[in-house]
Amino acid sequence: MTFDNKKQRSLQHGLTSRQVSMISIAGIIGAGLFIGSSNAIASAGPAILISYAMTGLLVLLVMRMLGEMAVANPNSGSFSTYATEAIGPWAGFTIGWLYWWFWVLIIPVEAIAGAEILHAWFPTIPSWLCAFLIMFLLAATNLISVKHFGEFEFWFALVKVIAIIAFIGIGSAAVFGFWPLTQVSGVSHLWANGGFMPNGFGTVLGGVLITIFSFFGAEIVTIAADETSNPQAKIRRATNLVVYRIAIFYLASIFLVVSLVAWNDPALKTVGSFQRVLEVLNVPGAKLIVDLVVLVAVTSCMNSGLYTASRMLHSLAARGEAVGAIKRVSGNGVPVTAVILSTLAGFGGCLVNYIFPGKVFSFLLSTTGAIALIVYLVIAISQLRLRARGDRLGEQPALKMWLFPWLTWLVIGIISLVLGYMLLSDAYRYETMMTAGVTLFILLVYMSRQRYSWGADRRRVMLEADRH
Repeated sequence: MTFDNKKQRSLQHGLTSRQVSMISIAGIIGAGLFIGSSNAIASAGPAILISYAMTGLLVLLVMRMLGEMAVANPNSGSFSTYATEAIGPWAGFTIGWLYWWFWVLIIPVEAIAGAEILHAWFPTIPSWLCAFLIMFLLAATNLISVKHFGEFEFWFALVKVIAIIAFIGIGSAAVFGFWPLTQVSGVSHLWANGGFMPNGFGTVLGGVLITIFSFFGAEIVTIAADETSNPQAKIRRATNLVVYRIAIFYLASIFLVVSLVAWNDPALKTVGSFQRVLEVLNVPGAKLIVDLVVLVAVTSCMNSGLYTASRMLHSLAARGEAVGAIKRVSGNGVPVTAVILSTLAGFGGCLVNYIFPGKVFSFLLSTTGAIALIVYLVIAISQLRLRARGDRLGEQPALKMWLFPWLTWLVIGIISLVLGYMLLSDAYRYETMMTAGVTLFILLVYMSRQRYSWGADRRRVMLEADRH
């Protein structure tokens, strides 16, 4: 990997259409669907379907807004670049670094989850070594070329899609009484244990806060599209298909879970929602099957997280909002320095977790609590301003947000209310304040950089004046 200092290389169009298509699917299918959904179900009961539907609608609208901007200007910096243009450099700087911070903390979370599965299979290999080996392997694939990242992600996503389709097939057969391995059938669990909404509507709103992080990652396709040919068409297609993917992968699978398993089943939280359904249906090797799928899911999330973090860091450097050396690109079109730094940050998170288990890393992870909502809010505000500016100039976007500006304002209002609820709620106040603290720190860094830059420019002008 060599660099040409005379001419700065740029990212290459190394992703194929099938890879981008699968990346857009992989972005909304994480381990949170296979395991984390059990906590949401235990909190809201069968009414968690309403939570998923509300969250899915919110994400659909946000992706439509992001798609409108991305089709007009495909860019690896995505919403960070649009925030700079629409709101100001401080907004692009802040949201870009917040997003990078989110992913470099999620990378070790997924590595640790995958390492626990491998350690259970191979007890002689320490869990920490498994985590570092997974991260090393994925870093290597990201460093070689974007094509290798895309190929890994294609197969990871394909495994997840096949697993969900198979689950929906088995669950549907059971619901209609055609599954031969058990007598469980029908949808009586939707109302049999305290009703459809056993814990009130408040838990449904709380479920939105839990489920929204399962959807975070759908925006990755707008970052990846910059490294493929004809990115506008890829982005348009991906954003148009979001609604179907949400309906099939989330609503259909969660509907089957709450139909076939009692929401208050104690085993639901201990083994996870998908595994518990397979156990109830007497599917042989249920734990092994789910462990394999979860391992693929967390590895996929790590792979895409490392890719996304490195591209955002590269975009920040290209705009002068990170050290200039970070924007260097190899002959294969890979932002090597950004990949290495993002990987090292992930290694640091793993190291901290194993040296200080349950302490420092948990503290750091709490700072990501509201980042997803802040990103969505910035996307909505950016689209509102850029579209209004385009309308004044008589420009017609190739992909339009529905019912502009009313749906955009609705999204801004909903996210603002949710953030306010999190700040006032005892359950979410700590995480919200931690995210606010990190956001304020990044803003202070931006202001310090601006002040230093202003001072340096002023000194340069005074020196030139003295010479004359």
